[in-house]
Amino acid sequence: METKELLKSLTDPVSIAGSETGVGEVIKKLLAEGGCEDIFVDNMGNIIGTYKCGKENAPRLMLEAHMDEIGLMVSGISDEGSLLFVPLGGFDDKVLPGSEVTVHTEKGDIYGIIGAKPPHLVTDRSKAVKMADMSVDIGFCKEETEKKVKIGDLISFNTSFTELENSVAGRCFDDRAGVAAIIKTLEYVKDLKIECDIICAVSVQEEMGMRGARIICESAKPDCAISIDAGFGTSANSSEGFDLGNGVIVSVGPNLHPKLNKIIFDAASEYKIEVTTDVENGNTGTNAWEIQVSGVGVPVALLSFPLRYMHSTYEVIDISDIEAIAHLCAYVALKFKGGEQLCY
Repeated sequence: METKELLKSLTDPVSIAGSETGVGEVIKKLLAEGGCEDIFVDNMGNIIGTYKCGKENAPRLMLEAHMDEIGLMVSGISDEGSLLFVPLGGFDDKVLPGSEVTVHTEKGDIYGIIGAKPPHLVTDRSKAVKMADMSVDIGFCKEETEKKVKIGDLISFNTSFTELENSVAGRCFDDRAGVAAIIKTLEYVKDLKIECDIICAVSVQEEMGMRGARIICESAKPDCAISIDAGFGTSANSSEGFDLGNGVIVSVGPNLHPKLNKIIFDAASEYKIEVTTDVENGNTGTNAWEIQVSGVGVPVALLSFPLRYMHSTYEVIDISDIEAIAHLCAYVALKFKGGEQLCY
């Protein structure tokens, strides 16, 4: 499958943290088509499948990415009939006013607009409008709204998959693009004679504190793991981060295993995959942080793709970076033999 088509299929379903079943069905189908066996969903909703190399007692390399996305939840109804809401995951409040949204109710989807006080009526324009002062206008009075919407209904952003000149824009590339990299790895590895099983692990509720990753290794039982997630991409608004289209970001630091990283850097050098090093001196803010201390400890690495406008209504990535991660993971699987090479 073309990577653009794959990304669109993964970002079309709305699957806000804590309610990931929509995209979960797509992911299970893609893993099966990619050659994974023993695909199952654990008690929390994590999806795990195994691509087997055919070697008995083969070492187990886990590739992990999270499927959940940020969203909103209805927390109340105003006297005017608008919906009050709370965030599920982190948001930059200033990007919300004017956003088109969908309220997902038992009776069907309802479209709305996030509204805030007009700037003409704001006394201090130097301060951004707070989320607590916003609401979703669905066009109904309070009585009608109460018939259609209940407290706890989820709200998603009406963001379409859009092709730009050298990149793509859309919703929840953090971290559906990471999931796409795992699917593409299965495609690339078919032509390689690997000696390890690849455990494809797609986790839930990363945006709520890496909760799915906290338990995923109990079922996956990896010998080592590579977590794939979004990194910060440079833009006209910020020179901090990494340029899009420059390949894979490889993180180094105490959360990441030096010997696993050496395998990664060696594979990148041997197969001419462009990588950039990112220094992480503490919590990486990714599932790698939880995976490292799962069970008796798991050697873990973190590969990232640059992403612009993280946790906003539109995110932007370069597809070549996703393909570079997938190629690198495939070649790491080719070089990974297990044994004692990852012991300190």
